[in-house]
Parts: sequence; C-alpha cells; structure tokens
Amino acid sequence: MPTSRTPRPPDHLPLEGHVQAIVDTGFVPVRAKLLEVAAFLDRVERYGVATDFRCDALREAAKILVDGGPERARRILEKLSDPTTEPEATSSGKAALGAWQPFVK
Repeated sequence: MPTSRTPRPPDHLPLEGHVQAIVDTGFVPVRAKLLEVAAFLDRVERYGVATDFRCDALREAAKILVDGGPERARRILEKLSDPTTEPEATSSGKAALGAWQPFVK
C-alpha cells in the first residue's frame, strides 16, 4: 500500500472565488456525518457494547481527524484496514467487518 500521495499541483486547485464553495457545499453533509458518529458512540456506550473492537478502532481513527497531520482519509482507511500482506490459509467465510480485528488466541 502506498504511504503517501503526490500533492496536487496548484493548477488543479479550485478557481479563485470558488474556494469558499468547498465549505459552503460540504459543511452541512459532513456535519451530519459527524453527528451520526457521535450518536453511534453514545448508543454503544449506553448499551454496554462500546468495547467491541470496531468501536475501539473507530475511536482510534477519530483521533486522526484532529491530529493536524496530512492525508487523514488515507490514514484512517489504513487504521481500519487489515495490515497483513499474506492471505489466510483458510477462509473464515465471514464477511468484512469494517475494522481490523487482530487474531486473538
């Protein structure tokens, strides 16, 4: 998996005068998604399932949102993805779980 992307050259940036449109059109939908994540975490805590590995992974990934580092989407995806490079000898037959669960003996 690549560790970083090449930044877009300045000629691919939004046209001057349209930069504010990034916030104007994107803020409300992103706000709704953030509230959805908060409500989900409230529910899992209320019902005592907040220690599920997926909830732990979500909280860890959320830290990336505010760390000030670049490429947040890539880093969050990597945080939630299976880091192994070798295939399993036999398939568990389970569908994707949405977060990496290390093998626990």
